[in-house]
Amino acid sequence: MRVILFLAALVCGFSAFAAQRCSVEVPTERATLAQVSIAYQSIGRESDPALVLIMGLGGQLIHWPDEVVVALCQQGFRVIRYDNRDVGLSSWNQTPASANLTYEALRYKLGLGVSAPYTLTDMADDALGLMDALHVEQFHVLGASMGGMIAQHLAAMAPQRVESLTLIMSSSGAEGLPAPSAALMELLARRSAPNREVALEQQADLLAALGSPTVADDREQLLQQAAESYDRAFNPEGVKRQILAIMAEPSRVELLNQLRVPALVVHGTADPLLPVMHGVHLAAHIQGSQLRLIPGLAHRFQEQFKGPLLAAVLPYLKAHREDVSHWAQL
Repeated sequence: MRVILFLAALVCGFSAFAAQRCSVEVPTERATLAQVSIAYQSIGRESDPALVLIMGLGGQLIHWPDEVVVALCQQGFRVIRYDNRDVGLSSWNQTPASANLTYEALRYKLGLGVSAPYTLTDMADDALGLMDALHVEQFHVLGASMGGMIAQHLAAMAPQRVESLTLIMSSSGAEGLPAPSAALMELLARRSAPNREVALEQQADLLAALGSPTVADDREQLLQQAAESYDRAFNPEGVKRQILAIMAEPSRVELLNQLRVPALVVHGTADPLLPVMHGVHLAAHIQGSQLRLIPGLAHRFQEQFKGPLLAAVLPYLKAHREDVSHWAQL
């Protein structure tokens, strides 16, 4: 009987320890790099393999769903999520260059060169600088949308440090791939608002347009999500500069053809921004990569698709995680 009670106490104690270890209620810290100051959170033990999460256009670290972050941490990772430059609580250490999105967008449509204050390579260098600041030598990378584009550059810049690459709803940036609708692009570029109420309505419209047609969104929930983002940080000029960085980016096919990093590509069949062929094309140009298509997934982490996303990602990450006995570290 004593043995049973001891084992029960041990299991309960371990569950409580795991929950505390993977709590997302950790402070947001700051790493000062050469050009930018990066706001980040580190969830999990420093001794665990690091998994860096890179968010997409305009996204903040809070846009990684907490339950997804916890699930990744419980898989045995130290999860590091951060705000890209120009969004959230991250900031430049210099005066940002001005950006004329309307003018540059016209040049983009005409097939002319686009001028951007910085590049996706610069943003990948931010991620690498953050890892240096945290003294993390080896790490896994998971990027979503623009974050996946940044992750591609990061893997090319430091292939000896990137242990695995997971790209969700991203693209190779090659010419000829299906484009989003003009209406969606208009919503995406609509970044100026005279007040908080209008900004929330605009963001809710965009979130709805990026969602799956198989899911009926609750407007109040969308407005609440928009309010959480706005109240934490609102920097529409920064998002414009990120859009320019994407538009100024050439095709990454040649870069992808040279990658020799284990890679998983996950894409939705109902993605309205980067239609499914973006994911198929991306996987086709990374040697040895795996492709997982999720029926109905669009371009958002909607509640109905968190389970399928984790089912696609967790086994892959588990297979590539460093084989460490966590019991020995308790």
